[in-house]
Amino acid sequence: MAKKIYVGNLNFNTTEEQLNTLFAQYGTIISASIVTDRYTGRSRGFGFVEMEDSEAADAAISALDGQEFDSRALRVNEANKKPNRSDNRY
Repeated sequence: MAKKIYVGNLNFNTTEEQLNTLFAQYGTIISASIVTDRYTGRSRGFGFVEMEDSEAADAAISALDGQEFDSRALRVNEANKKPNRSDNRY
């Protein structure tokens, strides 16, 4: 079963390709994305990786959390589900 991983404290110059390569050591990657500012297009310093196998994802989380990558100590953990937003604004 697939598992989504939060990756925080990324260097602003880190690419999605680098993120994919880092996590591919632990298993098959479904997707890797870095969140960007909608106005400037600049990285916001965090992203998400979705891995095919939950055991591989757990191995990646335990191995990479706190490890230095691209001159930054990564924060890696299981992503929280996005809450449903009932937006009543007009």
